[in-house]
Amino acid sequence: MVDKWYLKGILTEIWEENRMAAQTTEKRHAASAGLDQRDPVEAAAFLYRAQAEAAAAATACAPALPPAARAMARTIRGGGTLHYVAAGSSALMALADALELEGTFGIDPAQVRIHMAGGVPQNSSMPGGTEDDAEAGAAAGALAGPADCVIALAASGRTPYTCAAAETARDRGAAVIAIANNADAPLLALASHPIHLPTPPEPVAGATRMGAGTAQKIALNTLSTLMAIELGHVHDGLMVNVQATNIKLRARAEGIVAAAAQVSPEAARAALTAAQGAVKPAILIARGANDLADAEARLAAAGGVLRRAFAQFETPDTPA
Repeated sequence: MVDKWYLKGILTEIWEENRMAAQTTEKRHAASAGLDQRDPVEAAAFLYRAQAEAAAAATACAPALPPAARAMARTIRGGGTLHYVAAGSSALMALADALELEGTFGIDPAQVRIHMAGGVPQNSSMPGGTEDDAEAGAAAGALAGPADCVIALAASGRTPYTCAAAETARDRGAAVIAIANNADAPLLALASHPIHLPTPPEPVAGATRMGAGTAQKIALNTLSTLMAIELGHVHDGLMVNVQATNIKLRARAEGIVAAAAQVSPEAARAALTAAQGAVKPAILIARGANDLADAEARLAAAGGVLRRAFAQFETPDTPA
């Protein structure tokens, strides 16, 4: 007689295999047969094409991005925290985006937290089992509250750590942005802002750091840049809230001030000195603000948006 628990285990395993096979991220790319036998140049060209296909597929999610970016901007403007939550390759994409927010857009690092299953690796080893730790994910999600926004990523959309974090954060009133590469993924159902990236099967089946990861990076780049635009940190394609923390960035800041204020490099340098290195105030000083205090007051009145602050200089005097 067959033991019922053994039978249950076999049936569960079969169900799990069928479920995994149904996921696009687990399927093999139709053109990948014989990949290991191809000329290396031909193989490289195929791998590039496959990732480009994934990047192109990411454009399908474009309508879902602006509302999600506005939720991120509301969180930053309101003093809340952005929580990036993910495991494995998706966590590496999240890590890259989160760590660049301060330098590129001047986002206070105290308003950004990174929750990676198993923690951020200190060497080249990234444990895989930690993605199944739903308890740890729930603990991460419990750190979010109504003022916060959670950005949760999982290529499969089923990772226990990430799903538990998203569900807990949602129940605590946080806005939840979910990014997944499989349709009808549980993670998407947990989100107030679901973002489905319909990427094709991977060139190496299941290696989601390739196609799915490429699409996730594009979606994250777009989200955080849209957020920065909403906050007034981008003007005419310039990163006007950049933190000039090294020689290269100080030179870039001078160029930004000169371009945005339409002044000479020398005038831009003088304005930056007067603004103590703050780019937006420097632009307003170069445009005619009296000093740093005046520039900051004009910025505050304009909600931090330079274009609105510029209008203050263009308002004609009322006739006597």
